[in-house]
Amino acid sequence: MRFIKFNDQQVDSFLFMELSDLAKALTKQSDFEVDYSVQSYLDPIEGKIYVSHFWDHREKVETILALKSDIYLRSIGNFHHTNFREIGQFIENTKKLQFQSFAKQLCMLLEDIRLEELCKKERPGTKHAFQMRRALYRKYFESQAIIHQERSILTDALFNYLYLHITAQSPSEHIPELLEGFGRALSYLVSKMYLVYEAKTTREVIAIAQDMMDVLEELLERDMLNTYFFLADLPYETLKSNTLFDELKRKKKLKNKDKLEDVKKGDENVNSEKMPTYHRETSKPTKSFLQFDLEQGTNTNLNGDGIVREGDDSDQALAMIQGTSGKAQKNDYSKLEAEEMKHEERSISGDLSYGKENKYAVPVFTGAKPPTGIEIEQYKKERNGILLFQKKLKLMIQKTLEHKRTLPRTDLHIGRLNKKLLRLLTDHNPKLFYKKQEKSPQIDAVFTLLVDCSASMFDKMEQTKLGIILFHETLKSVRVPHQIVGFWEDTNEASKTHQPNYFHTVITFDDSLKHQSGPKVMQLSPEEDNRDGYAIRHMSNQLKSRNEAQKFLLVFSDGEPAAMGYERNGIIDTHEAVLEARKKGIEVMNVFLANGEVDEGTQKTIQNIYGKYSIFVEKIEELPEQLFPLLKRLLLKSI
Repeated sequence: MRFIKFNDQQVDSFLFMELSDLAKALTKQSDFEVDYSVQSYLDPIEGKIYVSHFWDHREKVETILALKSDIYLRSIGNFHHTNFREIGQFIENTKKLQFQSFAKQLCMLLEDIRLEELCKKERPGTKHAFQMRRALYRKYFESQAIIHQERSILTDALFNYLYLHITAQSPSEHIPELLEGFGRALSYLVSKMYLVYEAKTTREVIAIAQDMMDVLEELLERDMLNTYFFLADLPYETLKSNTLFDELKRKKKLKNKDKLEDVKKGDENVNSEKMPTYHRETSKPTKSFLQFDLEQGTNTNLNGDGIVREGDDSDQALAMIQGTSGKAQKNDYSKLEAEEMKHEERSISGDLSYGKENKYAVPVFTGAKPPTGIEIEQYKKERNGILLFQKKLKLMIQKTLEHKRTLPRTDLHIGRLNKKLLRLLTDHNPKLFYKKQEKSPQIDAVFTLLVDCSASMFDKMEQTKLGIILFHETLKSVRVPHQIVGFWEDTNEASKTHQPNYFHTVITFDDSLKHQSGPKVMQLSPEEDNRDGYAIRHMSNQLKSRNEAQKFLLVFSDGEPAAMGYERNGIIDTHEAVLEARKKGIEVMNVFLANGEVDEGTQKTIQNIYGKYSIFVEKIEELPEQLFPLLKRLLLKSI
């Protein structure tokens, strides 16, 4: 495991998930995604909203409101009100211009201003975020206007000047003056820009931008140096509808809306015959055959109680079906060398049950080998090092159990009547009553210890084993079932569509209480990458099938998740896996292993993933001492 940073910073997973949920709610599209980029824009082709890194490194409140304003602008504004086909045509037209960057940024600025007013009108609750957005932008553009004039970057200075004018709340607001170069044309440009507040459509915004560029083509000497607003050059012509909202909701209207007056009563004679799947409406060749796109006809009352759905281009007569090989019923292939120690499940390509970031991950389960003599001796040596802690925990648990146990009491003068009534005749002073014995409390719990076996654990694995041995010996002594699993991803075999993830179960639930199972722990070793969210989901499913009342999942790791295609969204995916496990009644905790002081950024990231259920071990040699109170608290909770 290694620390992954994007743009020299770590992602706030809680905020990222909040932005993602906000975008999905406003667009009403569950598959819409959010990502970070240098500039904010909406990609209608991929169905993704990009929020800008421009808002980073500010006060937390400012960053949150500014990022939310990006989401509002794209999911309320661009998604519902931007005509992307007009945008595509405008981009084609700008290729003939001399100053293409200025034209694109001017168009994007004007469209954002138009959409901002629409957003505030449709959802008044967004006003606070947009006020913060403008305040931050105005402060930035004021400084940029001064700097660009000093450096004679007049094109950028003009753009800064125009932004400050168009967003000014009153004529008295201070706006840096342009010293040279534009003369009377400047007043024309400013007055032309103000027409954006009267614009109703994207086409009107583009017309304003084109009129301004007709003048600027003669005034400007060079194109813009910086990019403040980004207009993505995408294949917008592939969209069949003007707005993305209409594209996603596109339906063809029927040419007639009449209905049958006579309906079926259920007593008709039914005659069946074969007929070809051809009709007049499919006379034109299409890419999808056997597709019925009826645009005329008479409506009936055949609703199917909600089971009828709209046709789709993917409704093909032929389809590709992906199967998987499995063990035959009459042949034993278990002795094949390649399958001797592992069982590989089918890839869940296209299946999001383990998270969309892991759709190409494939689980490979391996078991422990019989321990060697060296491993047994090494285990005995390590066990002696934690024996004091283990005995303390065992004694404490036993005392707690004894304290809660009520011994059976018989031969009493009061209580429940005993079945042995013969003593009423034989005894001089018979005691025929008893009090019911209370059930002895037991530890109704199960544990899974999930150990990060990534390459970065090479200098921590030996000390980590001490903590794992402490858990194993203590849980075994108080008869609590548990399993110990190491996990990693094989980088040598991994590809974009196939990512084998190994789960090395050194101690199973069935073997955990056996006397000689401990030495198998010594087979854990550092390997390669790690996909934490995927591993947590697999272990959660195993714990969910257990009958114990209390279920605990402890993750031993030394940093953030890192694997192929997992760097950007690994933190988010792991956090979602933790939340899913907790919803199943599984308590997930992280034991963070470090060799030295844990920096504030790393600590915040781990807490973003696991919440307050994290233990930070700064000195790995002190791991057993720090795990002692944790194990004590968990066991007492389970009694």
